[in-house]
Amino acid sequence: MGSTRLYSKGRILGHKRGKRNTRPNTTLVQVEGVTTKQDTQFYLGKRVAYVYKAKTEVRGSKTRVIWGRITRPHGNSGVVKAKFRSNIPPHSFGATVRVMLYPSNI
Repeated sequence: MGSTRLYSKGRILGHKRGKRNTRPNTTLVQVEGVTTKQDTQFYLGKRVAYVYKAKTEVRGSKTRVIWGRITRPHGNSGVVKAKFRSNIPPHSFGATVRVMLYPSNI
């Protein structure tokens, strides 16, 4: 039996922004397989993990995580807004995130 993923994949698109100003406290995320505003309703409130590798080792691991939560839809094409505990750095734009399937609201 193969391993089973307990998360959906997503991609960081960038910060919430206007024409000139960026709002780094909110991040735009595209969840894989989500294409409409109605599809995003399932993911609202779900936790998001941006997992990355750092150069220095902390407590025996070079892997770090920034946790966040999906807050609301953004537009009509399946993009969602997420707030992370600390703001996502710009070098993470385009990187993948894990959209956890908990907490469940079914």
